Amino acid sequence: MGAAYFYHLTRRSLDATLQALLERSLQQGWRVAVRGTDAERLAWLDAKLWDGPQESFLPHGLAGGPHDADQPILLTLTARAANEPACVMAVDGAAVDPDEVKRLDRVCILFEDDEAEKQAARAQWKALTGAGCAAQYWSEESGRWEKMAEA
Repeated sequence: MGAAYFYHLTRRSLDATLQALLERSLQQGWRVAVRGTDAERLAWLDAKLWDGPQESFLPHGLAGGPHDADQPILLTLTARAANEPACVMAVDGAAVDPDEVKRLDRVCILFEDDEAEKQAARAQWKALTGAGCAAQYWSEESGRWEKMAEA
């Protein structure tokens, strides 16, 4: 049974945080789906990941290509990713279902420090923990990632 990890971005950008989390996920041997809500935003993230540090190459692709099932990291708008991920990283308020949290090794919910994203994250926390999912809330407010809450 997996858990949902909520990452409140207050210092680092979404693309920098995503880069670090994706590196760790690949080190775990996980395939990852990065789930978003907007095709243009995913295309922007795709470009940012390709432009990342050369020593931190992250093999990935945007959903809709001929090799989606082979991608270690797949950026997608849909709940069912063709690469059969062990981890989903939801960005920009993308929905996460309690059943998928329980089925996957990990679900990461990344949200920036604006009121709409914080409200969406609070609603997801309530829905997931209310359904019996384990959850952790992490903040970088102090300058490093610290676990602030756990359910």
